[in-house]
Amino acid sequence: MILIVLRRLIQSIVVLFLVALISFLIFRFVGNPVDNLLGQEATVQQRADLEAALGLNQPIYEQYVNFVWNALRFDFGNSYRGALPVAELISSRLPATLELAFVSALFAVFVGVTTGVYTAIRRNSFLSKLILSVSLIGVSLPTFLIGVLLIWIFAVELRWLPSFGRGEVIQIGWWSTGFLTVSGLKSLILPGITLGLYQLTLIMRLTRSEMLEVLNQDYIRFVRALGLSDRKVHFNHALPNTLVPVITIAGLQLGSIVAFAIITETVFQWPGVGLLFINSVYFVDIPVMSAYLLLVGGLFVIINLIVDLLYLAIDPRIRDNQLMGEA
Repeated sequence: MILIVLRRLIQSIVVLFLVALISFLIFRFVGNPVDNLLGQEATVQQRADLEAALGLNQPIYEQYVNFVWNALRFDFGNSYRGALPVAELISSRLPATLELAFVSALFAVFVGVTTGVYTAIRRNSFLSKLILSVSLIGVSLPTFLIGVLLIWIFAVELRWLPSFGRGEVIQIGWWSTGFLTVSGLKSLILPGITLGLYQLTLIMRLTRSEMLEVLNQDYIRFVRALGLSDRKVHFNHALPNTLVPVITIAGLQLGSIVAFAIITETVFQWPGVGLLFINSVYFVDIPVMSAYLLLVGGLFVIINLIVDLLYLAIDPRIRDNQLMGEA
């Protein structure tokens, strides 16, 4: 068991170094930040001095080594735009994105698994058919359009919820939270639904298909023949075996929630790292862009590691097969 965990950790570290290399190479060729900082009227000497100050005149391999070494110490340099430390900029906006991602993930997983199980158990009911029909909205409509529609209905017409911003927040140390205020909770509803709707649809349909497949297995017929109630058959025997593939997709979708929060944060003017990334792209702020890509890559790696460990806990057959393979 320990060897399996160590192997997963080593694989995660290798992936993180590859993500660092990709982010370094991509953003070194998206544009020259000197042009944005000084403009076209700058002299050759001014440009050379600024390149030396930013370390852009060093060989590419030296820039990469310095980039990785500084990233290991959570030092991403200063923003080209505001001359503030990138780590400080991200840490000030990260709570907003993480809280939005948490609400979206909770909404997607809870509602997705619940409706997926229901539509599998009551697949011929009118409500199940209605849920499946409505779920097509989450797949067919783009995220920004869903956000605009929700703003129009609930903010403009009904005036129940705010249309933009994070609302009132409370500072707890370095963490700012909107969970402890009414306006903060209201501000989370529309962007949370917008960001989680697509993931909800995928999780619901996957749960339904896996549940239907499990319910047709021989061991389910056997436990039914023993006289167990439908409730015990569905939730004690069928559902646990349904969750293994669902956990995989849910884990990947939770990572993509943070990555794809850019569109939602732009529509709702949510002050998170996604909106910060959009602004940094406009100003060719390479340190911020690189740090954001590393953050998203790190979240994906951590989530995949947690998913792998959950595999071992939920399905012992996976652990036994891996141990046999190592033997």
